[in-house]
Amino acid sequence: MNRDRSLGYLPWLVAVGFFMQTLDTTIVNTALPAMAHSLGERPLRMQSVVIAYALTMAMLIPASGWLADRFGTRRTFFSAILLFIVGSLLCAASHTLLQLTGARVVQGAGGAMLLPVGRLAILRAFPRERLLAAMSFIAIPGLIGPLVGPTLGGWLVEVASWHWIFLINVPIGLAGCICTFALMPDSRAPVAPFDLGGYMLLAVGMVAVSFAVDGLSELSLRHATVLLLLVFGLASLTAYWLRAPQQRYPLFPASVFHTPTFSIGLLGNLFARLGSSSMPFLTPLLLQVSLGYSPFHAGLMMLPTSAAAILSKRLVTPIIQRVGYRRMLVTNTLLVGAAMASLALLTAHEALTLVVLQLALFGLVNSLQFTAMNTVTLKDLAGPEASSGNSLLSMVQMLAMSLGVAAAGGLLTTFEDVFGRTHSLLAFHGTYLCVGLMTAVSAWIFWQLPPDTRASVPQPQFAEHKTTEAT
Repeated sequence: MNRDRSLGYLPWLVAVGFFMQTLDTTIVNTALPAMAHSLGERPLRMQSVVIAYALTMAMLIPASGWLADRFGTRRTFFSAILLFIVGSLLCAASHTLLQLTGARVVQGAGGAMLLPVGRLAILRAFPRERLLAAMSFIAIPGLIGPLVGPTLGGWLVEVASWHWIFLINVPIGLAGCICTFALMPDSRAPVAPFDLGGYMLLAVGMVAVSFAVDGLSELSLRHATVLLLLVFGLASLTAYWLRAPQQRYPLFPASVFHTPTFSIGLLGNLFARLGSSSMPFLTPLLLQVSLGYSPFHAGLMMLPTSAAAILSKRLVTPIIQRVGYRRMLVTNTLLVGAAMASLALLTAHEALTLVVLQLALFGLVNSLQFTAMNTVTLKDLAGPEASSGNSLLSMVQMLAMSLGVAAAGGLLTTFEDVFGRTHSLLAFHGTYLCVGLMTAVSAWIFWQLPPDTRASVPQPQFAEHKTTEAT
């Protein structure tokens, strides 16, 4: 196959891998009650299935670029797809929640490398004049995956079983493995020594903090254990940032934080996403557990959120160019918090039209928020700092997803203990109010942006980076 034809197929290969990863980020949420019933668990205690996947991705994203440089993009991308297939098979074969959580770790290990390594292969293979079109093309699955995931998950649960939400990955993955050897260039690059010490500090810190947040709900840890995990995790993360300036080849150079928009944007991404990242987990559970929706119907109800997110894309740049990043993000963060808190008004007798409008409103403002946050975080970075900043942002986004779901699970458990298991709707109402308030408070972070920070046209490889943007 000649080089031009191979380049024509390469974006499709990377896009399919990205689609598998984004689909699996959302397809599981609608199937959680069915999984819980099959595994003998309570639906409101199933957050570890989501957390394990997101946390594993957060841990491995920083190492993906180094692995691709060291072992080659073809071999690393092939290994990522293979891990994803093995993890999917293990998920489908699980008989206990512990087994399923462990299998999601394997699946997340593969998913963590699919997009970064695929994007790296595109960057190295395409000439500059064709790069923008290729990068824009592979961003499309980031919108389509969350759009079809919840509905497809609900449909598969009803017509077959929850196992098929994982088994559908197998034929797609096998085709991807074959195409990887045929189409993907095996590019490599000189590598600096891997900062294993820094990586371990980051990984241990993220795991300890996530376990601490989830410790009082699903894990049922004692308060003293939770406190120790939290202190140990925060100490590990602090140790990394104190250690990084002293290293010749740190995992993430401390110099990226010399850019104010990056520092503020990164913190804003972390805290503003805690609430919104819990929504794809909370809403399908609310619809099925408390409002009596079928899995397929619950999946359909997520379509307004994703559709509104896609339609909002054209609004972002004009709004930011008109009012600036600070005013836009402060106002929109408050709107996102209010949209989430408004779901506390839902009852079993709510008009369907009103529910659809509420979910669509959340999808609209949430998508505006994610695109603006991503762009302001990365827009002032250049050269090597842009690559490091992009990887760090990816890690923080997945960490926020893990912590957001863990926090939502903990809040659900707390309110369920307060109101009783027979009043699960009240537990959801309390949780929505809390996550909405958490998000609204994070608007203060964006107030620290310079008042005159305005937009150039967002670059697709940055603005459309996040895999769960439509959710």
